[in-house]
Amino acid sequence: MAHGTATLTPTAVMLLALLHEDDMHAYEMVRLLRERRADRLIALTHGTIYHTVARLERQGRIVEVGSDRDGNRPERTTYALTDAGAADLLAWIRRELVSVDDPGRFRIALTEAHNLPRDEVLALLAQRRELLVASLDAHRTARDRAIAHGSHPQFLIEVHRQAALLDADIAWLDEAVEFIRRPDTVWGVVDIPATDRYLAQREAARA
Repeated sequence: MAHGTATLTPTAVMLLALLHEDDMHAYEMVRLLRERRADRLIALTHGTIYHTVARLERQGRIVEVGSDRDGNRPERTTYALTDAGAADLLAWIRRELVSVDDPGRFRIALTEAHNLPRDEVLALLAQRRELLVASLDAHRTARDRAIAHGSHPQFLIEVHRQAALLDADIAWLDEAVEFIRRPDTVWGVVDIPATDRYLAQREAARA
């Protein structure tokens, strides 16, 4: 039985997102994550992936749907996403797209945002923008007030840095929203073109 989105790690989220695309075995998950350069975001080792797959199965978020063996290779178990796993995946993405508490988790949510409808993602990012603007205003106000009360600016350099990062984040978010909103931007799992190269990699991963 699943235990709520709080139990989901970034690695678990990315594995659930893969199964949101299609049923697959753990070896294929590793291959696809490496192809998509997920090592920028999570620790991508066979041990971590297999351990996470086992935990997700115990939690009822994924389920075995078959197995196969090719020659002398170890048997490979194919997994599918359960309704509970899908619900938790989408709820996690929704929460982290808005939250400004953990930039690392936001990167994962942004990577998997295409699992949600385009209009919903735009609405969630609009909420995030409001929080970022409020935080930027608070940092600037606090810095100005501290200087007005006699604090030397050198002691507030980190506050100034954070304000600059927030300002840049808002500017980037505005660009991202425009990109997502464009009608020629491909969006959604089912809309991704299946190129010959991609299909060949999928077949190689299944072999």
